[in-house]
Parts: sequence; structure tokens; C-alpha cells
Amino acid sequence: MTRQEKSGGGARRGGKREDRAPRGPSQRQLRVGEEMRHALSRIIARDELSDPDLAHQAVTVTAVDVSPDLRNAIAYVVPFGVAVEGAVDTATLVKALNRASAFFRGQLSREVDLRMAPTIRFRLDESFQQANRIEALLHDPVVARDLGPRAEAGGAKAEGEEAGETAPEGTNGDDDGAA
Repeated sequence: MTRQEKSGGGARRGGKREDRAPRGPSQRQLRVGEEMRHALSRIIARDELSDPDLAHQAVTVTAVDVSPDLRNAIAYVVPFGVAVEGAVDTATLVKALNRASAFFRGQLSREVDLRMAPTIRFRLDESFQQANRIEALLHDPVVARDLGPRAEAGGAKAEGEEAGETAPEGTNGDDDGAA
């Protein structure tokens, strides 16, 4: 066994890290992301933006992902009232938010106590659309039929009979009535 293998692979010295699972965000990244989410929500609610595409626009910041070095952040947004399809042009909204990212960075530097304010990019949060699509699929009659209770043939237990139940005294458990 080499010294590099004994020390755990030595990723800095060119060792491979294939055996390790990819890590999720650290506690610090999660904490900073949540603080930035709250600060961005306050900044947007103040409606100080001069961009006509953002004026009087209600936006919900659903999450903020922060890079490990805390220099970059992706803010996931969704227009308020997204349930009404087509009520807001989301592409225009996200482009306008990205145009105003320098303004948001300056405001964040005043609201969040960090050494350096991160560069912010905005993206549309598509999780709500995916959830609506899955919900519609589950309510589709074809899928609902497959999700309903199954009538198993041959060797199936009688309705109301569960795995741990025993037959009443004096019977052998058959349903043919012979005792």
C-alpha cells in the first residue's frame, strides 16, 4: 500500500475521489442561502425597481442556492399567482430580474452580513409546474385505473381477511362451508 492510499487518496496530489459520494450543500451554504432568500423577498417587496418589466410585479423567491465559496448564487423565482397559467410572461420576468442583478447585489450587501456580496442569477423555479403536471397525470382516468385496488385472482385472500388473522374456531379457513 502506498503512502497516498494510506492517507485517504490525496485528492490534492492528483488522487481520485471516485469512492466518495457527491456532497450536498454545507450548513453554511444553506444558512446563507436562506438569509439571502428572505433579503431578496424584502427587496422585491419594497418595489424600488425602475424597470417597467419589474414595476409592481409580485415575485416569490422560492430558494437560493449558494456556491461553496459564497461568491455566486442562483435565486429561484416564480411569479406570484403562478397557478393561473399564462397570467405572467415568465421569460420576460426572469430576463428583467437578471438585468437588475447588480441592483440586487448592492441591496444584498447592505442587508446580509457577508464579506463579499455574491453575484446573483435568477432562474424560473419549475418545480411547481412539474408538481402540477404530476398531479394532472395522477388524476388521469387511465392512470387512476391502474392505481386503484387490484382484484387478484387465484389464491387471493378474502376481502377483510388480513395477513395475521386466523380462521374462527371450528373451521379450517376454507370458504366452501364444509367443516
